[in-house]
Amino acid sequence: MYAIIATGGKQYKVFEGDVIKVEKLDVEPGNTVTFDRVIAVSDGTLKVGEDVAKANVTATVVEQGRRKKVIVYKYKRKTGYHKKNGHRQAYTQVKIDKINA
Repeated sequence: MYAIIATGGKQYKVFEGDVIKVEKLDVEPGNTVTFDRVIAVSDGTLKVGEDVAKANVTATVVEQGRRKKVIVYKYKRKTGYHKKNGHRQAYTQVKIDKINA
């Protein structure tokens, strides 16, 4: 059984027991979080729309962290303009406990 959930502007295909990294959630590690925006659920047959209107996915927060640094370099030729910047995106790692369909 798997579900497709939406959080942080992205969609994730999750199975029970999966550990995934999603956009930062304001939840302490060890607490549970419920994803209510379920797009589809499959348990042999795919259910979408009204069939999954009351479905949700329960997960436990494992850790809060930041991803590897990405270098952003801007450059315009012949003008002497260049700018180097780094960015580390924050994430929340969650373990999927239960898919309630």
